[in-house]
Amino acid sequence: MKYTKKAIIFTGYLLLAAGALSMIMPFLWLVAVSFMKDSQIFSYPPSFIPHPFITDNYKHVFIKLPLLRFFINSLFVSLVTTVFQVIFSSMAGYAFARSRFKYKDTLFFIFLVTMMIPPQVNIIPLFFLMRELGWIDTYQALIMPGIFGGLGVFLMRQWFKSMSTEIEDAAKIDGCGVVKVFFEIALPLALPAVVTLALFTFITSWNSFMWPLIVTNSVDITTLPVAIAQFKGSFRETIMWGDLTACCVICALPVIGVYLLGKKYFINDMLTGGIKE
Repeated sequence: MKYTKKAIIFTGYLLLAAGALSMIMPFLWLVAVSFMKDSQIFSYPPSFIPHPFITDNYKHVFIKLPLLRFFINSLFVSLVTTVFQVIFSSMAGYAFARSRFKYKDTLFFIFLVTMMIPPQVNIIPLFFLMRELGWIDTYQALIMPGIFGGLGVFLMRQWFKSMSTEIEDAAKIDGCGVVKVFFEIALPLALPAVVTLALFTFITSWNSFMWPLIVTNSVDITTLPVAIAQFKGSFRETIMWGDLTACCVICALPVIGVYLLGKKYFINDMLTGGIKE
């Protein structure tokens, strides 16, 4: 029985390792290709180690496109969207979890319904709304639709509902108002949930392609995912795969960095799920 249990655990770890390897291998191949010449990329048998090891692909992408400008645009849009999404979702989630007001459950149900609507359904009405506001080809059009979301409100509401109310009640007895209790007590205790929401929001905003492609026209506010699409040539053009993969690696680096910075809180949120009463 003891050996059977060990065999099951070993098999489980083996399956997890195989799954992790299958997910990381495409990215490792992407990184390797970004340091290869185009002639080596399609060589047979394929080589996973660049020979010779070159960095020209990374130089080319900065020469062919104003990549630094695109990078700054994506970073600015993603950071602003994340900050406002976290603020609004936290405040709404706290209100739904702690406050008592008329039609609270109905309003929360409406928020949940928005999570079930495919994003593609909202593109046309959102585009017309941006046009009426005069926000086409502006940062407002890139940021505003992303700062509100049902998922963020749901996540924060569930976290605040699972938190003990004893500390908040004691603060209210001492004379603290609702705003002070929220910002000085509830929000710091919800840090794992806040970081988790920030991670999801940043990654979603950073990887957004369809919406920025629709509402932007000028190079000045083009985001990085849209810029990557410019490397894809038509049937009359030759795609420079080395340059394309180098651009993809650059695009992936901020997402990896943000995840590594918030990994501790993200894992803590997944394991604990909140402070139980």
